[in-house]
Amino acid sequence: MGIRSIVSKPLAKWVVERQQNWMYQPAQTQQRWFRQLIDGGRNTVFGRDHKFKDIQTIEEFRQAVPVRDYEDLKPYIEQVLHGDSDVLWKGKPLYFAKTSGTTSGVKYIPISQESIPNHINSARDALLNYINETGNSAFLDKKLIFLSGSPELTQKAGINIGRLSGIVNHHVPAYLRTNQLPSYETNVIDDWETKLEKVIDETITQSMSLISGIPPWVQMYFDRIQERTGKLIKDVFPDFSLFVYGGVNFEPYRAKLFESIGKRIDSIETYPASEGFIAFQDSQTEEGLLMLLDSGIFFEFIAADDYFSENPRRLTIDEVELGKNYAVIINNNAGLWGYSLGDTVKFVSREPYRLLVTGRIKHFISAFGEHVIGEEVEKALKDAMEKHPETEVVEFTVAPMVSPNEGLPYHEWLVEFATPPNDPVAFAQDVDTRLTKLNVYYDDLITGSILQPLKLTSLPRGAFQRYMKSQGKLGGQNKVPRLANDRKIADGLLEIGQTV
Repeated sequence: MGIRSIVSKPLAKWVVERQQNWMYQPAQTQQRWFRQLIDGGRNTVFGRDHKFKDIQTIEEFRQAVPVRDYEDLKPYIEQVLHGDSDVLWKGKPLYFAKTSGTTSGVKYIPISQESIPNHINSARDALLNYINETGNSAFLDKKLIFLSGSPELTQKAGINIGRLSGIVNHHVPAYLRTNQLPSYETNVIDDWETKLEKVIDETITQSMSLISGIPPWVQMYFDRIQERTGKLIKDVFPDFSLFVYGGVNFEPYRAKLFESIGKRIDSIETYPASEGFIAFQDSQTEEGLLMLLDSGIFFEFIAADDYFSENPRRLTIDEVELGKNYAVIINNNAGLWGYSLGDTVKFVSREPYRLLVTGRIKHFISAFGEHVIGEEVEKALKDAMEKHPETEVVEFTVAPMVSPNEGLPYHEWLVEFATPPNDPVAFAQDVDTRLTKLNVYYDDLITGSILQPLKLTSLPRGAFQRYMKSQGKLGGQNKVPRLANDRKIADGLLEIGQTV
């Protein structure tokens, strides 16, 4: 056993013991952060504009600070990008995390000196919780790979700008740098396919023990390795024992990934965002991800079915209910105030608070009033795959067909299969039947002959990768939306599929 694995166990025990101080005092912990954040933002431009000096209570804060998205916050961001200090948070940001927005173009999310530990320590603590629970730490002594965006940074107004994964790469602890792959020179390659081949060159002969990344891009890494070697991943990397992932629901990818690996291994789910590290899987036996309530963020929640109302009710952590979908609102020590993260979550435990990520608040289909969400389509697909165990899905998305050439409107499911179902018609029927049970509005539209049952469109292998490449979003942290209320993605995929 190496020094890393030996030292990690007492450190893991210490971290988990410290967690107990806030895990079972959620309201008090969040109230403390609320006060610290108001104090920290009082003398900023934003704080003066919103009269932070007069705010004593959470309700007063809500009266002064509305829920906003990036577009609403953009004028303040622009001031910072022009060189101003003390705008959203004291001083200047340490970084801007550069991320793609659907309506805003490029978004610049501030990360401060005070908020960077949220991103770095949370990723560390996810691994330490695993070590403390399982006793498995040997993976730290072998090679670790983080499939991520480029760590190359640019500068504007004296502030470093880059992708979140690239920023975090600069803060990997020194004791892990000697066994971290890929190399910096490979990691800065922009073209994903070129980069992937170089990553494989550097890792294929190494003793890889931990692999981390977004599942579809890890699958692409595995596929290319198998093409080169003709071997299962377990035979290429016999020491591979831990998979760390985040960004998308793992279930649609699980069967294919583990088939590629050739054995069951432990996995850790994380919930990082450019705006903050929200939660991580702290247990291999308990459902859900531990919400990080003591990490520089004061959280608010809005019930998903209330989000688009004129005056939605904002809730604190102690007011949420189990089994209900909520939009996540964050206030943090980088200067995000009343910021709608865009994600929806559902709590599965209150002691401590653990959650599932269920989708995006603006990623839904409601072309006919059905408001089908990501969690529902993923569950419907998962259940159908269990009934058709031969089926393996690479990727999928769903879009409405409002005006078909003939017949009633419908939902079109565009699916790329690794192994298609033996009976595609029965498979589509099983998906549709499950969806009607999950969403009463969709059921009403089907039974009321407003919609016809969904139609399944099988796309050729590689269609999603080619589509993402055509959009300049291949690899890294980019994800295909599960749902859209229009046909932009669907039509793009169909056009790609026809050129294969």
